[in-house]
This record gives sequence, C-alpha cells and structure tokens, in this order.
Amino acid sequence: MPAAMAMLLVLSAIPVFLACSYLFLLALLARRRPEPAYGPPRLRFDIVVPAHDEESGVAMTVRSLLAMDYPPALRRIIVVADNCRDRTAQMARAAGALVVERQSERRGKGYALEFAFERCLSDGFADAIVVVDADSAVSANLLRAFSARLEAGATVVQAHYGVRNPAASWRTRLMAIAFSLFHKVRSLGRERLRVSAGLRGNGMCFSSSLLREVPHRAYSLVEDVEYGIRLALAGHRVHFAYEADVLSDMVVSEQAARSQRQRWEGGRFAMLRQYGAPLLWTGLLRSDLRLLDMAMDLFVPPLAMLAAVAGSGLVVAGLSSARAGHATLALYLWALSNLFLVVYVVRGWRLSGTGARGLADLLCAPVYVLWKATVLLRSSLHGRGGWVRTPREAEIAKGSPRLRLPPREADPSK
Repeated sequence: MPAAMAMLLVLSAIPVFLACSYLFLLALLARRRPEPAYGPPRLRFDIVVPAHDEESGVAMTVRSLLAMDYPPALRRIIVVADNCRDRTAQMARAAGALVVERQSERRGKGYALEFAFERCLSDGFADAIVVVDADSAVSANLLRAFSARLEAGATVVQAHYGVRNPAASWRTRLMAIAFSLFHKVRSLGRERLRVSAGLRGNGMCFSSSLLREVPHRAYSLVEDVEYGIRLALAGHRVHFAYEADVLSDMVVSEQAARSQRQRWEGGRFAMLRQYGAPLLWTGLLRSDLRLLDMAMDLFVPPLAMLAAVAGSGLVVAGLSSARAGHATLALYLWALSNLFLVVYVVRGWRLSGTGARGLADLLCAPVYVLWKATVLLRSSLHGRGGWVRTPREAEIAKGSPRLRLPPREADPSK
C-alpha cells in the first residue's frame, strides 16, 4: 500500500477516533449517583409552558404539572400562548393554569421564553423558573429534584428529557434509545466529570438570580444549546437531575420525524459553525474543562453520521491491510472507533428501558442511519425563523385539516 494512502487513512481516522473515545468515556462514566435528600419545600417556582397552537395537548401538560408533589402555594403554572391561532389559551385556563397571551412579529420559542422570564422576574414571586414544553408529562418529584440542587448551590438544572411513547413503533423505540444516548448517557457522564450536563430545551430550571445575571437572549433554532453556551462562558454549569423525568411523545410518521430532525440537526450545525472554534480556543486559553467539553460536544457529529463514517473507514482500512498483508495502524484506529461506538450504543440501550424489543430494533439501525444521513444532508443551516410546531401524533391520526408540515427552515418547536 502506498505510504501516502496509509498516512491518509491514519489522519482521517484521528478525528473519528477522538470523537468515539469521548463518547466511550461518557458511556463508562454514565452511572447514577445516590439521589440527593429532599428537604422540606421552601423555594418558590414559576413553571413556564411556552405554547404555539397546542390546544390538543396543553391541558394534559397542565394537569401533569398540577399533580406534582409540591405545595401549590409555592408554585405557579404559567402558559405563554404565543401567536396562537387556536384555543390553546382557553384549554390551558380551563385546566387550571395562568395564561399570558403574546402576539408579536418576533416569533420563536426563544422570544417567548424571553418574554415569560421578564414577566416572572418583574413579578418577583419565584426563586426559580422552570421550562416545560406544552406536549410533555412530568414526574411527580420534578420540583423537589430541582429544589434539592438549588439548595445545594446550583443555579441551573436539567431534568432527564425522554420519550413518552417508546412502544408506539420501531421508530419511537429507536428514538428512545437515541434520547437515552444524548440526554442520559452524555448527561450522566458529564455530571460525573463535573462539567455542564447540557440544556435540552425541555425540563430546564434556572434560578431567578441567574436569569438576572445572564438574561435569556437566545433566538436560534436550538435556543437551549445557544443559551447553555452563554451560561458556560459566564462560568455556570448545568447540573443534571437524573431522577426526575420530563417526557414527550415522538412522532411515528416518517415525514413528520424527518421535518423534526432537520430542524434539530440544522440548528446544531449552526451552533457548531458559530461557537465551535471559539469555545475550543477559549477553553484552551483558560484551561477550562467545562468549555473544552462543550466544544467537544458540539464537534462530535450526530451518531448516524459518525457511525456511517466509522464503518466506512473500517472497511477501507481492512481492505488496505489485506493488500498490505498485515494489520496497519489505521485498521487499529478504525476498529477501536467502531468498538467504542458499540459500547456507547449498548449503554444507551441499557439505560433506555426499551428491553428486548429495543435491542431487536437496533437491527434496523443501518436503515435508520441511512434515513438520518439524508436528513443531515438536507438540514437547514438557518439560525432564525418563525415558530412552526411539529404535528403531534394525535393530530396526525385525526387527519386534522389544519395540519401541514413545517418548512425546513422552521424553528425550535420540539
């Protein structure tokens, strides 16, 4: 094998090996610590529910929030009906929430959150503000889990964000595993490293003092990632409340799922372009592991893309080694990369709770990888846009004439 070809295979393997090694490390560290002791409720919370045309599900979310194990006098549930054209506000009020209606040309979840946070801070009721999406159900211990971290000194906390309907189809089971990998394995591992566990957009908790220090000015397709970066640069890390859950239904249909993933991945690509190199450089200058970890989290490509590249590299390195008559350095690097990915995925499956069905569905992973690769190729790289929500499964099943899939440049409704 020509020396130039051998060197090219090694050089191309290095970034993939580093990315897979990072995920492998997080998989090894992804173990739950003992849950913190919950003291008597003392802190006051505003639970903000940003909602854009969510009449079909907002009442369920409000009822779930009302059922939390926390004194009613210490919490307020505030639904922000943002540029709604349906009965979101009426349904939320009937379910028992306070409702604030917003009409503005500045559309998007980021603007809705900025509006809600400013209202809450001016009211002065809450010690902390929680964000829960309007299609979610929460565990009863959500506010107690947040309170325990805040009392211990945390300023920002993220609950586990998972899939509510994993049994709906093979696609939702794979989504449950994917969420487990991204929201649980990575967050648990990063919590063990004492770096930022990351904001996930749903199930977030911010102390009021933090929001005054670092106002929420994040309007991109992935406003949670953008604001998390700003917090990290300001010296704050996101703590992970792993025992508390916020669960949302994932769409079953391929078309709706494709639209949803295009917005998510397009937004992350935009954040990588804007913040990847500056985070890495600033982290090196400050010797700040938190910033370096956040840069690494951005630089690691989506799992489908990483798996496709790692698998292709292994095939090419294997053929090259066969021609050379011995195992090359490139073969070892590509083989280890694939092994690390397998360990990472298996750890995510174990934590996903999907059981044997989920393991069997992993056999569909090559098909899913191909589907995801087409999504990534078509992902929008726009950083802004109007708030266009993903159709919910119940609406799709009813065939609502109001439903149309959002354009690819749509923004952060998750």
